[in-house]
Amino acid sequence: MSFIDFAICFSLVVISVSLLLLFVRFIAGPTLEDRIIAIDLLAVVGVAFIAVYSMLSGVTVFLDVAIILGLLSFLGTVAFAFYLERRNKR
Repeated sequence: MSFIDFAICFSLVVISVSLLLLFVRFIAGPTLEDRIIAIDLLAVVGVAFIAVYSMLSGVTVFLDVAIILGLLSFLGTVAFAFYLERRNKR
């Protein structure tokens, strides 16, 4: 096992733990803003997980999936921010 293989496996473990912690934060978030940030971070960590898994498996098609997930996450965050801005004005 080379150093790169070890680093990829270690990265997958760390990213998995962070996914679990973010999911707990999403469930326990007291406000809507906390939950929105947790969803956004779940998507970012999901992109990281897909990218690392793509390096592990050697399949580059997964990187396209990661890019699409990142774009959808960005659009969702912008939509939530727009909603919160309009809600606060009223």
